[in-house]
Amino acid sequence: MRRSAVVAASALIAAAALIGLPGPAGSTAPSPARELPAAAFMQMQIQSGAPASSPAVALDAGLRAAGFLGSETQLVERGSAPSVPTSRPSVSLPSVSAGTDWKPGRYTLSGIATFYDAGTTAMRLAYGTTVRICGPGGCVLRTVTDFGPQGAGRIVDLYRPDFFAVCGCAPWAGTARVTVTVY
Repeated sequence: MRRSAVVAASALIAAAALIGLPGPAGSTAPSPARELPAAAFMQMQIQSGAPASSPAVALDAGLRAAGFLGSETQLVERGSAPSVPTSRPSVSLPSVSAGTDWKPGRYTLSGIATFYDAGTTAMRLAYGTTVRICGPGGCVLRTVTDFGPQGAGRIVDLYRPDFFAVCGCAPWAGTARVTVTVY
């Protein structure tokens, strides 16, 4: 019994919806085109040589806004004019000497360095530690990427190009004395 009551109620709702709507919902027939009366337009005279935006007919002064700006309106700003510099100021620059400077490290290690083709390694330092390695050929600033040298007296292994830049030695050399500054 219950199903038939639901079906009957649904059928009544659908029938009421069809009766209440004239055709598809929201549709209307287009209105026929009609001509606009000539009285809907205001005739204006525009002088030749005058800008097209200025009407020849004067507007009613009572319809103007309170802040209307006409051609005879003057804008006056109260106060004095700001002072404007007439020349550029002179600037004195301190003298600078050429050179470089390194940040002081926490501590230094001295020992032997060798080359290693997989990055910069140091046995006693954690991964990610920033170090400056200096030798007879120069200095490089690197980050420790691996645990390193196992030999006695060796404190750091360097990437091959870094090793030869630091040691300043011949390509057949395998070790160099270096100082490692830990940051």
